[in-house]
Amino acid sequence: MGATLIYGLINSAVLALMALGFNLTFGISGVANFAYGAIYIVAGFITWSLINALHIPFIFSAVITVIAVGIAGVYLYRIILTRIRGLVISEVIATFAVSLVILELLRYFGFIGFKYSLPPFIKGSVEIMDAFVDAQRLIIIGFGIVVLFALYVFTHYTRMGRAFRGIAQEEHTSLSLGINPDRIAGWSMGIGSALGALAAIVILPLGTITVDGGYDVLISALSVCIVGGLGSTFGVIIASLIIGFAQQLTATYLSSHWTMIVSLVALLIILAIKPSGLLGHQKELEERV
Repeated sequence: MGATLIYGLINSAVLALMALGFNLTFGISGVANFAYGAIYIVAGFITWSLINALHIPFIFSAVITVIAVGIAGVYLYRIILTRIRGLVISEVIATFAVSLVILELLRYFGFIGFKYSLPPFIKGSVEIMDAFVDAQRLIIIGFGIVVLFALYVFTHYTRMGRAFRGIAQEEHTSLSLGINPDRIAGWSMGIGSALGALAAIVILPLGTITVDGGYDVLISALSVCIVGGLGSTFGVIIASLIIGFAQQLTATYLSSHWTMIVSLVALLIILAIKPSGLLGHQKELEERV
């Protein structure tokens, strides 16, 4: 039981980290970034390439990757999404097309195999409640807490963060106050992409970097955000705990092959019962960002 509790918490932290970038972009700009899974995987491959091809130390490779992916997210918005913003179906199709192109190009150029993996931050394991837990998994929990705290400070105590909150609350009123919605939406895309890259760098050391993993990450992020309520950070936390523990219980008492089904079942149930998500009815500014 102790192992189930610990690994359920770790799984929840993994899901939350995967979903935060997607949720931030949607909460600010209203854009559902379906290229998010591809961005996550590309971040892993960029970091791997910097470490193994250019022999750049891991920490510097991680910093370079996060900055590069964040900038790419901004330009993805400026080049493609500014022309179709507000056309929801077009946004989904465009970002998903970008995702397909990126992931299938990676597959075409041979980025497959077990050699593609990132090193753990710290090797070894720790015994907690009669369960041996990798140090990297504990780092994921700590990192998730730090990211949540940093997001709160950013959105409440920085000029750009306050602009983010203004756009999230009422775009037209923010425009009258001199806030450029397209500029802020572009930055939200960039920061959301950077958060996806950060999540990849912390989570991918647990396994290998695979092209198909991009689709799995997108499904997981979508499931968590929709179950919690799109745009609600607190909703993401609640949904991550629910789905994370449900997946762990499924893996423990049934089979690990069924864990992805848990996300899809949770998604279908919430859409049938409460399409806006668990906290989707809340419009308070703090819950949206």
